[in-house]
Amino acid sequence: MTKRLAELMSLEGRTALVTGGAGYLGIEMCRTLAELGANVVIASRDPAKCAAAAAQLETERLGAGRVIGQRLDVMDAASIRECLGVVDRELGGLDILINNAWSGAKNSWESIDDRDWTYDIDMSLNSVFRMVKLAFPSLRERRGVILNIASMYGYVAPDYRLYDGKELANPPSYGAAKAGVLQFTRYLSSFLAPYGIRANCLSPGAFPHPPTQANTAFMERLSGKNPLGRIGQPHELKGAVALLCSDAGSYMTGQNVCVDGGWAAW
Repeated sequence: MTKRLAELMSLEGRTALVTGGAGYLGIEMCRTLAELGANVVIASRDPAKCAAAAAQLETERLGAGRVIGQRLDVMDAASIRECLGVVDRELGGLDILINNAWSGAKNSWESIDDRDWTYDIDMSLNSVFRMVKLAFPSLRERRGVILNIASMYGYVAPDYRLYDGKELANPPSYGAAKAGVLQFTRYLSSFLAPYGIRANCLSPGAFPHPPTQANTAFMERLSGKNPLGRIGQPHELKGAVALLCSDAGSYMTGQNVCVDGGWAAW
């Protein structure tokens, strides 16, 4: 039986957890899910920021679902278990997991040390494993969806000509970790398929944070690197998030959807 697009994209009755959900890109992912009717858990290490973001989305009255903020440290298995416990008790379980959390220091090849490298791999790659592993029972029960946020620097190298010193540099650890996320997602798409779980990646680029955008010279260099000749805006991720998290993408798994202005096309 043919389904209408609105029916396929509806997330009413489903619950989504977004790590790093109160951040620059994370809040638009949460807004997207809320617009589609999902219950949304905005999670990060800053519970006050999450609560404020949840309150903001609640006031926007985007959809039928609830929006709550919840503390979550993706580097700590106990914190993950506690967060997932709240999701189970208050919202009945998890249907959609978006692994978006990130933090780390800016580093050039010259400045990065072993401690920075280890932290970045743990934050950007190992945390994705932790989240999926601990969320697996709920996702298995509900035939859920995993969306891992990777990066254009998981499949192409940064152009050294864009960067001047450490302040704006993209560290080597970041791209290495995101490349790992891409391959881990392919693994998940294969080995979790028997449970009806889909796993995909979304690779944004370039979406620099507002403080970085204040550097006009850097913005000009960065914008000139893709065919569209500009950086991305957070709302431009919404279509890909909606597709990959809803039944509109029900025959998609193991994919990496690039929202990069054509960065790797030339």
